Amino acid sequence: MTGDFNIRDNDWDSNYPHYSVHTEDLLTLAKSLGLDLSLSINPGPTRFANNLRDTNSVIDLAFINPNNSGFGQHSLHPELHRPLLPMGSECS
Repeated sequence: MTGDFNIRDNDWDSNYPHYSVHTEDLLTLAKSLGLDLSLSINPGPTRFANNLRDTNSVIDLAFINPNNSGFGQHSLHPELHRPLLPMGSECS
């Protein structure tokens, strides 16, 4: 389960100082599907602020079965606005 979740949260972005009320629901849904949050091998922002009062942040996430060979091995590609699994990893 990958994509732009539009949830800014300190759980996956240590530079963002707040927690979202939607995080628990998202994590509960992922767990119910047998998925865990998979951190990318190249962490960094995927949402770029368009004003000086805002900050860049991470909103593109990958939830993967922890037994999958791609778990913890995906890359973030902000220009594509999505996480990509490594070649050869399964999508389950």
